[in-house]
Amino acid sequence: MTHRLAPKDILALGFMTFALFVGAGNIIFPPMVGIQSGEHVWVAALGFLITAVGLPVITVIALARVGGGIDALSSPIGKAAGLLLATVCYLAVGPLFATPRTATVSFEVGIAPITGEGPLPLFIYSVVYFVLVMAISLYPGKLLDTVGHILAPLKIVALTVLGLAALMWPAGGVTPASEAYQYAAFSSGFVNGYLTMDTLGALVFGIVIVNAARSRGVSDNRLLTRYTILAGLIAGMGLTLVYLSLFKLGSGSGALVDQHANGAAILHAYVQQTFGNMGSLFLAALIFVACMVTAVGLTCACAEFFAQCLPLSYRTLVFILGLFSMLVSNLGLSHLIQISIPVLTAIYPPCIVLVVLSFTLSWWHKSSRIIAPTMLVSLLFGIIDATKTTNFKDILPVWGQHLPLADQGLAWLPPSLAMLVLVALYDRLLGRQQVTAHQQ
Repeated sequence: MTHRLAPKDILALGFMTFALFVGAGNIIFPPMVGIQSGEHVWVAALGFLITAVGLPVITVIALARVGGGIDALSSPIGKAAGLLLATVCYLAVGPLFATPRTATVSFEVGIAPITGEGPLPLFIYSVVYFVLVMAISLYPGKLLDTVGHILAPLKIVALTVLGLAALMWPAGGVTPASEAYQYAAFSSGFVNGYLTMDTLGALVFGIVIVNAARSRGVSDNRLLTRYTILAGLIAGMGLTLVYLSLFKLGSGSGALVDQHANGAAILHAYVQQTFGNMGSLFLAALIFVACMVTAVGLTCACAEFFAQCLPLSYRTLVFILGLFSMLVSNLGLSHLIQISIPVLTAIYPPCIVLVVLSFTLSWWHKSSRIIAPTMLVSLLFGIIDATKTTNFKDILPVWGQHLPLADQGLAWLPPSLAMLVLVALYDRLLGRQQVTAHQQ
């Protein structure tokens, strides 16, 4: 007798998935796109929604179909390459970049305006913050209760209030679009959606969502797949609503802040103007809960993954990851972002290729012939894109600077598609030869 989830538990699973995704970046990037895209805001929004909602939801569905883990998804590229990819993904969205960033962003938005910037307030805040993160992460079986039933609804109520305010009390009129958005609103939005890093997050969270359903006694694989897909779709609808309201908030805030202000400044100015000082407290609490939930999800996922590969227990790993993230968060936000952008620019394309091609496995005679070469090409061109974001950009050959779609940050796409066509033809030819050899 297999357990089924009650409708309220399915909803809680969807809320938990949504809450895991909505970290600091998700609240900070849309207002920036809104204010900079001016009259082209909805064209830019469409591009943004494809990469910031579409890709993560597709990733959750892809993982649900293979049973929840990035290791199962990457099986066509072989064990060693799959393990390397998984390790890089987990480290990037875990203790190296994303988890520490949740602490630094929530500090800068909520605490720094009160205490002032400085190493000591940040250090004290990061200690308290990560003690809480570790305390919740020690009980992954209780995630559906702590996050799905308590923290996620809090976060949803707060975001709803913010969204309704943006619709009912816009701060001002729309400012003209900045240069990038006048010429390429769609692709600028598309690449900005990348920056939320939710597709990498989804690769890591897939297993957390599946395990949360398992903790309720669901063992049937078909049901697990169905519940994970439902959770992904609920989260996708929630994300879309949040993003649309934040685009609206940003597009009307041109009168309050400089057009090139960061998302935290735009939000702070809007909330201060609309709700006064109470609003600043409200925003601090919202960002704190948003960041905390994401940090817990990432810590649980990383500890579960590394517990399988290392001779350390889950609990020990929670402490190690929490302490390491705390130390990294004290480097400050600007250092973190500087180091993370090139790494993420390089690993994002092969992850997208892996997710998209996982839906085509039944088309090929041998899927490893298709997926491994296409991912390799996307990685190589991703590394070229990544090099452009660093001080080493001058070492690139001239052709590397002028690739098609390079201005949009999508230089990896044409060569990856070309490789896909070549290996697909090769697979068809070899497949046919094997069939004729059998018949003879």
